[in-house]
Amino acid sequence: MSAASNLSSEDQFLCSICLDVFTDPVSTPCGHNFCKNCINEHWNTSDRCQCPMCKEVFNTRPDLRINTFISEMVAQFRQSAQQKTSSSEQQESKPGEVPCDVCTGTKLKALKSCLVCLVSYCETHLEPHLTASRLKRHQLIDPVKNLEDRMCTKHDKPLELFCKTDQTCVCMLCTVLDHKTHDVVPLKEEYEGKKVELKKTEAEIQQMIQKRRLKIQEIKHSVDLSEEDADREIAEGVQVFTDLKESVERGLNELIKTIEEKQKTTEKQAEAFIKELEQEISELKKRSTEVVKVSLSEDHLHLLQSFPYLKAVPSTKDWTKVSVRPSSYEPTVGRAVVQLEETLSKKIKKLLEAELKRIQKFAVDVTLDPDTAHPELILSADGKQVKHGNVKKNLPDNPERFSHCVFVLGKKSFSSGRFYFEVQVNGKTDWNLGVVRESINRKGNITLSPKNGYWTIWLRNGNEYKALANPLVRLSLKSRPQKVGVFVDYEEGLVSFYDVDAAALIYSFTGCSFKEKLFPYFCPCDNAGGKNTAPLIICPVNQTV
Repeated sequence: MSAASNLSSEDQFLCSICLDVFTDPVSTPCGHNFCKNCINEHWNTSDRCQCPMCKEVFNTRPDLRINTFISEMVAQFRQSAQQKTSSSEQQESKPGEVPCDVCTGTKLKALKSCLVCLVSYCETHLEPHLTASRLKRHQLIDPVKNLEDRMCTKHDKPLELFCKTDQTCVCMLCTVLDHKTHDVVPLKEEYEGKKVELKKTEAEIQQMIQKRRLKIQEIKHSVDLSEEDADREIAEGVQVFTDLKESVERGLNELIKTIEEKQKTTEKQAEAFIKELEQEISELKKRSTEVVKVSLSEDHLHLLQSFPYLKAVPSTKDWTKVSVRPSSYEPTVGRAVVQLEETLSKKIKKLLEAELKRIQKFAVDVTLDPDTAHPELILSADGKQVKHGNVKKNLPDNPERFSHCVFVLGKKSFSSGRFYFEVQVNGKTDWNLGVVRESINRKGNITLSPKNGYWTIWLRNGNEYKALANPLVRLSLKSRPQKVGVFVDYEEGLVSFYDVDAAALIYSFTGCSFKEKLFPYFCPCDNAGGKNTAPLIICPVNQTV
């Protein structure tokens, strides 16, 4: 076995024709060895009888016999290889794995693929590539399928080069024919360059993965915050409605108690009257009996003597003006309803104050955009105030500017989330406020409506408030707002207006579908000959309401 082990690294065990371990080895007169079938087939297909190795020509075809010495050494080599194979954990190839191309019968799992031979080898059949010096020069790679794809389909040569001009793999013949003037480099050179690019791509992909993981964390955190907000809102809602329910039940109990007390008073009064009447009836019945008795008596003297007493009717109460009126409960119910309404109003106001306080947390800094302002509008230097002037300024008619209506927009747009801002309207008789989408018409006459991209409310003539919906909605407000809050929830499709000082909801546009950027919108309206000169003022939001 020692000799076989030493010889296992020598080329004499390999046939130079089939490149495999000898089968029935024979020796030519020049001393070279081949498989018997290999050399015979070689000479059968050749015009001359010569050695494939040294090219010596034989005038007469040699009579070849099996070389018993080499045959025995090959047998030892095969036995050694088989023992090595049996000691290794070679596995039968499974679906999806590359099988050995040399194995007959059961296909073992390939360990390497040879780019020169275009064959995949298991561990046993790979041995010559690891031991024979000539085969060691072959390029081995991890096993791959479809090795024929590594051959040029046009010239049947290995794809060893890369054409940078056409960005394709080519063979040696391609470089002198189809790609003669192109920039061609060895596959390894292009491989290294592409490998660097792939590393950059991998880095970018890892960065994208990291960003998405962070986004997942952000979304999960948002869900957690939303859940906390939901729990808090539910708890507050339960508390508010519990208080309202208790107030209603308390008011109802007090109402029932008052009505029952009134009824008891009426019943007591009636019982007293009935008792007094029954007592008088008893006395009258007694007198009636006496009158009847005397009237039937034949005692002339007794009748005459009793007559003055019996003739007079007993003294009784005048009941003609006495009555028991059913109690009137309407004022009682009315007062109870009024008290309940006052209680509910106070609680609702506290609820709205809490809601407004939460909404004010989404306050944003809004500044007017002079590039959108109508030429007759006057903006303050800090971009926080706007009023109507009497003179039309000579300004460029850029696409963003309103040319006919005295409107102006905020500089910053919003395309997601929630935002809130407050505007002082004190001292004005006319104004418009709200939000608009980016693509609104800014030239000529404009009809304010959600359909045209405007979600607004307005004041006219000092007391006419309307929401410019489809159709218009007349608003009945208990007091004139001095400061108006505008809140937008982009994803919810909500635009709400608040009377900040009263902490009251003025109006809400719901079910809106926002697909563009939204801008804060302001219109101070015409100064009305000096009656409406006060400016609209964007105020800092006081979040301690």
